[in-house]
Amino acid sequence: MDDDEPFLASLARLLRASGFRVKAFSAAAEFLAQRPADAPGCVVADLQMPGMTGIELQEALAKSGAPLPIVFLTGHGDIPTSVKAMRYGAEDFLTKRTPREKLLAAVQRALERDARSRKERKRLRELHALFDQLTPREREVLTHVLTGQLNKQIAADLGIDERSVKRHRTSLMSKLQVQSVAQLAQLAAEAGISGH
Repeated sequence: MDDDEPFLASLARLLRASGFRVKAFSAAAEFLAQRPADAPGCVVADLQMPGMTGIELQEALAKSGAPLPIVFLTGHGDIPTSVKAMRYGAEDFLTKRTPREKLLAAVQRALERDARSRKERKRLRELHALFDQLTPREREVLTHVLTGQLNKQIAADLGIDERSVKRHRTSLMSKLQVQSVAQLAQLAAEAGISGH
């Protein structure tokens, strides 16, 4: 993404010749308007563009449900901006005179990072779908189990009998497809669910 049309065309040719699928845009807003919701890939962008800057684009991508890694390729780099870009998760911050091998390596790393992120987001969605199957009472029992309480303690805390606790506990373990409290704790930690 670059408002320098000849540079943009040259960059697109280089990336295509290196085996990458490329869609070129001269403005960030145009890219955001046309971007398919969860398309895989990465963004190679200039910092200084009309309308939305590269950093503003990076912030918009980060806030979206499916962020993309970004490689900055700029003729106007300065240390504070590059630090800010890297802090916000840019894959790399390169000048337009960077050797092509270094640029291609950065794009490849960004694509690999996107694939890992997609896999993690998919796993998280699957985990949340599992936990969403739990009834409100099973969720209550779950939070107590995660703090290490025994059935008797859980029953006292929830004001129900111990047999009901056992039934809810068995049901939630079955729904979450785990065999032990250790597996349950690991699954809950992966899903970002705590016992507090």
